[in-house]
Amino acid sequence: MPEPKTSRGDYLGLALILALAAALRLPGLNSSLWHDEVQTLITHVRLPWSEMLQSYSMNHHYLHNIAAKVSVSLFGESAWALRLPALLFGLGTLWAMWALARHLAGTAIAHVTTLLLALSYHQIWFSQNARGYTGLAFFSTLGMLLFLRGIRRPRPGTWIGYGLCLAAAVFTHLTGAFFFAAQGLVWLALVVWRGLTGRLDAATAGLPLMGFAIGAAVSLALYLPILPSLIETVGGVSGSSASDVMQEYQNPLWTAFEAIRTGIGQTGPLVGLVGGAVLALSLLGAVALGRDEPLFAPVTFGHILLTVVLLMAVGMRIWPRFFFADIGFLMLLIVLGVRLACAIAGQILGGERLATGLFALAVIAMLGISAVLAKRNYALPKQDLEGAYHFARQLAEPGTRVYAVGYAGENFSLYGADWPIIYTSAEYRAALAEPGPVVLIVGFPERTFRDVPELARDAGVGAGDPCGPGGAPGAVLVTARCFAGTLGDGGLIVFVRG
Repeated sequence: MPEPKTSRGDYLGLALILALAAALRLPGLNSSLWHDEVQTLITHVRLPWSEMLQSYSMNHHYLHNIAAKVSVSLFGESAWALRLPALLFGLGTLWAMWALARHLAGTAIAHVTTLLLALSYHQIWFSQNARGYTGLAFFSTLGMLLFLRGIRRPRPGTWIGYGLCLAAAVFTHLTGAFFFAAQGLVWLALVVWRGLTGRLDAATAGLPLMGFAIGAAVSLALYLPILPSLIETVGGVSGSSASDVMQEYQNPLWTAFEAIRTGIGQTGPLVGLVGGAVLALSLLGAVALGRDEPLFAPVTFGHILLTVVLLMAVGMRIWPRFFFADIGFLMLLIVLGVRLACAIAGQILGGERLATGLFALAVIAMLGISAVLAKRNYALPKQDLEGAYHFARQLAEPGTRVYAVGYAGENFSLYGADWPIIYTSAEYRAALAEPGPVVLIVGFPERTFRDVPELARDAGVGAGDPCGPGGAPGAVLVTARCFAGTLGDGGLIVFVRG
């Protein structure tokens, strides 16, 4: 398929979409950090440069953290400076997706796809998240463009660039390798097919191999200082996951449900309907694109399947964020699927003009729905640690003991708190055995109530919602206030005992 010509108007359209995307991502950029962001700051970004690559942790997104440290060094320590690299990578992903969609389906489809991503709840959320996921999406999207171009017109420069994208993604997070592994499997299948049909040439076999080799070599060199720690950490993933009280996190059905629920902000039958529509339109889009670019859909679906299989094989939690890089690819397939559905309807009912009109109406509807769903990004912080901290300080009169409960408690040191942290039932019983007023700040309540069942009992969780009107009836602990957030299980509950 020849590369489409691009006019000044096309570039102006892209610039306007990127400007809109930036405007949508700036509000809230300086809001309260959530657990993983705080840990990124405290345990990595604040370290001296010489100590940032001394040991491996699944929580460290190394390339992103280096960029975040540069940003904080330049602009001072603040939430917006820590999140600036994620914002820039998010905008870069939109540009890369526009270039990819234009390459595959033309400028009009590229504009629609990119505009939908600019309004996307998930894309906005992660562009304001001081983690490496927008970086992964950027390098994966650029890698997809180079992969498809390199297969169609094999050139050394294309595959060198591809190898560098691979290394950058893997150095951001190890799961970045899964996407490029999916491409590698598709390439191997292509080599076998062309070999069997007598159409295999040296460039198709050799240059992609060079790209993968460059990516692997650079990745290994980057991780070499912490390779023993990396191997030890990855080897221990299965054991830690097996003892996790949140076993549903290892279920791909939970992952799919959670990804859709966070996007639409609702549970129940609507989640299944949305999931079915996404799958059906994506498959229809794969059919629409199959003749012009048969490798795109297999890579997209292959990455999702391969990630699930590999994570289940090592017993690792299957977080929805591991599939964030696929949002742009699925969005393109959905847009193409909608266009094909409108074309079929137009052909049955009244011709090409009707099909064009139906597609225009469908695009307007999709944009309107995306804009409405995106509003939730601005209603709440991701996790209101700062609000819970200040509220607890106000409650803590002289003689009152304050405890943080659960892993979120590790983050209050950011505000200067030195509250003891309760992780287990034994620690909880010891803390409440002493008489006197107590304030408890519970983070990640669903997990924490399972980790500390006595806390759940005293809060009356089994008898009602502790954040419902009046709290749980008959509870030993009284709910003083609940702080909601957009993060899954990211709420905080402040309990008091008089």
